[in-house]
Amino acid sequence: MTAKRLVVIGGDAAGMSAASKVRREDPLREIVVIERSPHTSYSACGMPYLIAGLVDSTEQLVARTPEKFREKYNIDARVLHEVTELDLNGQRLRVSNLVNGSETWERYDQLLIATGAEAVLPLMQDSDSDGIFGLSTLASGIRIQQFIEQVLPRRAVVVGGGYIGLEMAEALVRRGLQVSLVEKGEQVMGTLDPDMGEMVSESLREIGVTLYLNESLTGYEAVNGLVTGVVTDQRTLPADLVIVGLGTRPNTSLAAAAGITLGEKGSIRVNPRMQSSASGVWAAGDCAESFHLVSRRPFYIALGTVANKQGTVAGINLAGGYATFPGVVGTAVSKICKYEVARTGLMEREIHDLGLLSSTATIKSKTRAGYYPGAGWITVKLLAEQGSGRLLGGQIVGLEGAAKRIDVLATAITAGMTAQQLADLDLSYAPPFSPVWDPVQTAARQLLNKIV
Repeated sequence: MTAKRLVVIGGDAAGMSAASKVRREDPLREIVVIERSPHTSYSACGMPYLIAGLVDSTEQLVARTPEKFREKYNIDARVLHEVTELDLNGQRLRVSNLVNGSETWERYDQLLIATGAEAVLPLMQDSDSDGIFGLSTLASGIRIQQFIEQVLPRRAVVVGGGYIGLEMAEALVRRGLQVSLVEKGEQVMGTLDPDMGEMVSESLREIGVTLYLNESLTGYEAVNGLVTGVVTDQRTLPADLVIVGLGTRPNTSLAAAAGITLGEKGSIRVNPRMQSSASGVWAAGDCAESFHLVSRRPFYIALGTVANKQGTVAGINLAGGYATFPGVVGTAVSKICKYEVARTGLMEREIHDLGLLSSTATIKSKTRAGYYPGAGWITVKLLAEQGSGRLLGGQIVGLEGAAKRIDVLATAITAGMTAQQLADLDLSYAPPFSPVWDPVQTAARQLLNKIV
């Protein structure tokens, strides 16, 4: 019996996790990976730190090269190739060689779509000008780095106050640029409640970033094809470099054109085994839908942690095993200027939209015993359901040692624990690591006073 031919579209986290898992389970399987960029298995999260100069070289962000996949794992990783059409009835796909322009049809027995996400770059006046960049792939990060080194811009404008926008604003300050940031919301970091986001906004101002909140991008200005300004609904900001950090969206145009069912925010709808609506076609990573364990609804999130887990689940099933992806609680963490910022579960707005009644507690504490050197401030916000006390969400903003406490909250929320159960947990204590009452438990105890 001939081994099934697996073709994977996309050679980053989800795609290569799946391909590697299949290879471990089935040494004889023919595996082909089609990747349109020059790179495989790289850390997209590390790109702002590369641009900031905190990471010395691009090579440090690449876990495994295409050559290593071919030579050590016998995975045919074809970079600089792009899939342009899916023929589901014929179980084949059209592939374009981006180097010489040739096209071929590749057959498959099993297909994994791991096309990831793409930066949101609205088409506006002069939006195709040089000096305007999105950031979603390693190649895009390299282009930004080369532009800074070759053009030597002085003034940068970042559009969007999400994770990428904030990390890039800090990176550009480190590179010596004058940085402004435009955000349509009342605070940056829209994945936090506004009261928590306000602290992050202030930390950006402290390092010299000029914030323009409650303003929306309307266009650009350019001279001879090079960007010179960012136009908002209130002003025009001079700019030699623009980073558009308006978020990402699932890269699912191929799947949509082939008639594969899409779900939340245009991501590919999958079952818990990562199977799509099309026979023999699977999807994983930033192009695929997830399930939120608190709201109990379909959910879309683009994170490397989720992509790797979904890819591994898909790989187990593609190899003939059985595995399911249980879902997510939306845990994310970042370092923005002096603050470590983390969140998990639902925000106040999301809880309200679900029609749930909730209580909230916000406390300020220290990351270590107050008398121990290096103790810094930490703010913890907890949200729980009225009556039951079930934990619904948590947010943390604080100095060094603050952020990873979010993992305690993520675990508690995933387990369906209550505020009382969180307060009762036997957490560790020593002065170098925590006060006697860890801040997450202090927040839980305060929350208990508000739950009716």
